[in-house]
Amino acid sequence: MEHTKAAIESVRAYYQGQGIFLKRFGFGRRPALLIIDMAYGWTDPAYATGSARLDETVSAIQVLLPACRAKGLPVIYTTSPFRPHAEEPMHAQPGGKDFRRWDERACQLDARLAPAPEDLILYKENASAFFGTHLASYLIEQGVDTLLITGCSTSACVRAAATDARAYRFKGIIPRQAVQDRAEAAHEWNLFDIDAKFGDVVEMQEVLDYLAGI
Repeated sequence: MEHTKAAIESVRAYYQGQGIFLKRFGFGRRPALLIIDMAYGWTDPAYATGSARLDETVSAIQVLLPACRAKGLPVIYTTSPFRPHAEEPMHAQPGGKDFRRWDERACQLDARLAPAPEDLILYKENASAFFGTHLASYLIEQGVDTLLITGCSTSACVRAAATDARAYRFKGIIPRQAVQDRAEAAHEWNLFDIDAKFGDVVEMQEVLDYLAGI
């Protein structure tokens, strides 16, 4: 990790020297909460794609959920559709002794973050929650200008959502404690890069203060 931190600081210094990136996008007037792929296939270490590192992410999202629902804000979940005969690596890759082949449960949202009846659940085929879904039109319909991006993994689906949120001109806010990756180095590097270019990576308390003021 020391090597990763040194690399991040080197890139930060370069950006600052060039006067590029590292700008704050800020919060807007109406946010929505996006919870990416917090299904058992990612949160349960019994699956090859699962990781116990997501336990802290679950706890952080458990704090955000009631804060958002108390304000009547849109909450959106994503997961993968279960396809029993799929040949995609995510569903069929071999693993170690603790590997369990993806089953219907793997696509089910973790009960610790159970959706409410009014929440939107999107089944996506790709990394970004926007690609091939009606997320953008739904957010526009709801008058949303700020997207609180949570879930996993930082280097893949979280990053893809933050990139596309910026492309659609939503303000992407990533609460640091509410996202995670299987590898710490990938997590830290991508948090830095997302923060530099596509959205704001902030502490949870800043998000909670923002929600309280809505």
